[in-house]
Amino acid sequence: MKLLIQNGRVVDPVNATVSILDIFAENGRIVQMEKNIEAEADVVLDATGLIVCPGLVDMHVHLRDPGLTYKEDIFTGTAAAARGGVTAVACMANTDPVVDSPEQIQYIKEKAAQGNGVHVYPIGAVSVGMRGEEPTDGDALKQAGAVALSDDGCNVDNANLMRDVMILAKRLQLPVLCHCEDTSMVENRAVNEGSVSRQLWLEGRPAIAEEIMVMRDAMLAEETGAHVHICHISTAKSVDIVRRMKKHGVSITCETCPQYFTLTEDEILTQGSLARVNPPLRTAKDIKGIIAGLKDGTIDAIATDHAPHSPEEKARSLTRAPSGMVGLETSLAITLTELYHTGKMKLPDLIRAMTYNPASILHLSSKGRLSLGGDADITIFDPEQEWVIDPEEFASKSRNTPFAGRKVKGRVKYTIVGGKVIYQDQ
Repeated sequence: MKLLIQNGRVVDPVNATVSILDIFAENGRIVQMEKNIEAEADVVLDATGLIVCPGLVDMHVHLRDPGLTYKEDIFTGTAAAARGGVTAVACMANTDPVVDSPEQIQYIKEKAAQGNGVHVYPIGAVSVGMRGEEPTDGDALKQAGAVALSDDGCNVDNANLMRDVMILAKRLQLPVLCHCEDTSMVENRAVNEGSVSRQLWLEGRPAIAEEIMVMRDAMLAEETGAHVHICHISTAKSVDIVRRMKKHGVSITCETCPQYFTLTEDEILTQGSLARVNPPLRTAKDIKGIIAGLKDGTIDAIATDHAPHSPEEKARSLTRAPSGMVGLETSLAITLTELYHTGKMKLPDLIRAMTYNPASILHLSSKGRLSLGGDADITIFDPEQEWVIDPEEFASKSRNTPFAGRKVKGRVKYTIVGGKVIYQDQ
């Protein structure tokens, strides 16, 4: 199989360059990257006026498979990924049963191998059953193919258990992905503690619940030498903590999601449970802090926390509905609209946060970059095309997004895995 991409604006997130180049791939590998390549190819794509970049890497998704496949499964989740320009996803362990054994890792890998080609990297649980009581067998999980450990969806309240896991993870060279919210301070509350929670006469999830756990896990990372990654960071003070700890040489990275640099807690007043996510949407001041963290590199990655739920679940009252929103099919467009087209971030830096950085954090050495001899996982998009987000067009089983009806600028045209086009915009 030979693929030739012509005249694209190729973004190199490693060297922060944009160049007009052709790319020629053969048997799933990039074999030429230069101007005016003359080669016979099975598929020729004219990328004039389009951006060509490494396939996006989403390091935080919930595929709901096994056990919760009425919300999503590996096939529909990877179809959604392809439609969003995502060629590799790392899936969290909070399924049914929990991904806390080599058998569950194997199930995910075998099912993903039957799919559309999007790479699926399983994340193993930190604790057995994600109950926070007993650590999993990290050695066995890594040998089976886990790329990280996480109890995402639940905070690991037991500091001693988390410390033990970090000591093991350091030896195994596995990152620990931390959901930082002190359970006793948030319980099952639906919204940020602030003006909106007071208007609705609800107990809120205070920002300090996140920040105190970010600090704890950063300090444990400093003490153990483990690589800690903070999931879905949402407050300005959390960003400040990570910034300070990085300056001290702590092995800490973090991610945020489009909703945290786009939407405030006020969205709850108009969208109700569709805007219920964990951690919750925060304030305009927090959005400013998140964007500052993206601009200065404190925040390493942009992920989606793609969290599908059924229409029936999200139709429940705000206090009874589950938290989460889908994001695989909208993340690039929203990020381009909010950060690139507003001049807040340069394109290579934005692409780096969605490709090279997450791949590096998870030690996916062949992903997130375009290089000779490297995997031909490529995303091609039109940065200028405007469109309106319509959940009825989603490939995901679920429709739970607060971005429905929003006009965005930037549309995926082709998603390519191993030199094969797996998605083409109609």
